[in-house]
Amino acid sequence: MHRLTLRRKIMELSEYPTFTVIMRGYTPEQADAIMQAMAGFENQFGVEVTMNTPHALDIIEEGNAQYGDRIKIGAGTVTKLTEAQDAIAKGAKFMLSPIEFTDDIFAYAKQHGVITVPAAMTPTEVHTMFGKGADIVKVFPATTVGSGFFKAIQAPLGKLPLMAVGGVSIDNAKALLTHGTSYLGIGSKMFNAEDLANRNVAGLAASLQAFVDVKNSL
Repeated sequence: MHRLTLRRKIMELSEYPTFTVIMRGYTPEQADAIMQAMAGFENQFGVEVTMNTPHALDIIEEGNAQYGDRIKIGAGTVTKLTEAQDAIAKGAKFMLSPIEFTDDIFAYAKQHGVITVPAAMTPTEVHTMFGKGADIVKVFPATTVGSGFFKAIQAPLGKLPLMAVGGVSIDNAKALLTHGTSYLGIGSKMFNAEDLANRNVAGLAASLQAFVDVKNSL
């Protein structure tokens, strides 16, 4: 516990990376392979361990112990205050949700310097979440509204830090980023399934590089 406390550092919004790797249902060994593959990509990617993943808290804690000085590690699928408290206790630097955050989650996160990324799907919901203190609002599921939604919503509301999550892949990443999306969260379409199953660090790193190449092409 002392080791984790030493590595606890408040993360500024300006440090939040463009890409978030959503680790849902991955084993601790697969999660470790992904974090190994992130060497050299730490400023481009963060990792989100979903709270409905077996051993999620252990993965967050061990990830921080091994890589927390380099990799930004957070929690996902946070829907209750108790989940937020547990994740933050293990060193989560940011939290995502598939739904809106409640006032008590916002308050607890702010108290601990943790970045909040609740979800929304309509302009009203996006506006409400920012009004309650969200640092970033996750539009979910993103492919349901399409890349044009991100540009359209910011015409009346102004430039907003929006994240696209849900169906994001290498095939639509460029369209999303060129339509005013600031951040992308990538889940099952992030890695080749065989690389993940075999914990092929080089193959996993190649998938990370592909997304960086898209960003660099803009």
